[in-house]
Amino acid sequence: MAQAWRCSGLRWSADGPVLAWVGGRRSALSWGKRVAFGVAEGGVRTCVGARGHACPLGAAVPGRSTGARCEECARLDRAHSVAADTIADDPRSYHVYLAWFGPGMAKVGITAVERGTARLLEQGAVCFSWLGSGPLMAARRTEELLRAALGVPDRIPYTHKRAVRAVLPVTEAERAAELGELHARAVSLGNWPESLRPEPFRAVDHARVFGLAGPPGGPAAVGEVAELVAGGAVSGALVAAAGPDLHLATERGVLVLDTRLMTGWELLPAGGDRCDVPVRAFREAAGVQDGLF
Repeated sequence: MAQAWRCSGLRWSADGPVLAWVGGRRSALSWGKRVAFGVAEGGVRTCVGARGHACPLGAAVPGRSTGARCEECARLDRAHSVAADTIADDPRSYHVYLAWFGPGMAKVGITAVERGTARLLEQGAVCFSWLGSGPLMAARRTEELLRAALGVPDRIPYTHKRAVRAVLPVTEAERAAELGELHARAVSLGNWPESLRPEPFRAVDHARVFGLAGPPGGPAAVGEVAELVAGGAVSGALVAAAGPDLHLATERGVLVLDTRLMTGWELLPAGGDRCDVPVRAFREAAGVQDGLF
């Protein structure tokens, strides 16, 4: 029987997306590269554990869960988390940022300065700008100020992000316009914490990095993989990637695969062009996209 592999998620490097595997192996991805894998008959998806520790119960988890953790491990994983507001004494400096994912879809967030742009790539931000930097609590207070005063959310579901990738403006200037206006409104608010150092608007565009700025006329994504199943397989050529998502040209059209659905499974090499897993069709998929790929 072929060796089975366990995926630990999609990572972003300076050269593009990389699939990481339990044990340390990494698979660099490039546009046009074939991604193919399957789940053995009778396979069961199990909890990936928390904070580097295996799940003591080896609990089974649902195929549609993007966290791939049982209830107890999910609780432990968030018990020491900046995102969950369970840390107040982190000595690191933090950036406050504004991120844009498509027309009418922007968010505010914070990330450790030492992480650079990694957090923005992981979220699939098409473009972003730093807003300021300072201690954790000052950054958190600024984030809350913008949420309340400007109505900017701090979370956007991936289903919403995927929907607008098909209607991105063509030029970098157009993609940055909405973000620039939001940055100006944020700066004009005042009442920022004194310990937060403001930063000027400087848009960073990821459309080309994600493969979303290619020549027009390519195929639009018609749906997304809903879950992996025992005995099922996915095979397709990589045409784009953003955040945890791979856009694959398959026998069923271009499908979006959230790589978080791969974790917890034992995956095997797959041959042929099979794509026999549950797929959720995008609404009005046909004719929406003038051209991203």
